[in-house]
Amino acid sequence: MDEEFCEVVVTAADDAWLAGFTRTLVEERLAACGHRVGAIRSVYRWAGAIHDEEEARVALHTRRALVPAIVARAGELHPYDVPCVIALPLVGGNPAYLRWIAEETAVPATG
Repeated sequence: MDEEFCEVVVTAADDAWLAGFTRTLVEERLAACGHRVGAIRSVYRWAGAIHDEEEARVALHTRRALVPAIVARAGELHPYDVPCVIALPLVGGNPAYLRWIAEETAVPATG
């Protein structure tokens, strides 16, 4: 069952916006939960310049098959032109917790 799940990382400049986005994904059953960390520091190159800015980060626990829907929602709602949305596979974990993720997320449509 482990290979069915992943952690999706999303960052944003506004911690309050990220909290609302996380709530939206949980309400829509695209994620079982999100563990938000405020006040991270991001250093990156954008439009030819180096930026060093404060951001917030959330780690969402979900099904791997729901990642495309999360990417799509970020594309619709995120204020960044190119939001950070990356998925990391879960290679193991508490079987009861993994069952809970399955129970709290939507079953992806097949076809």
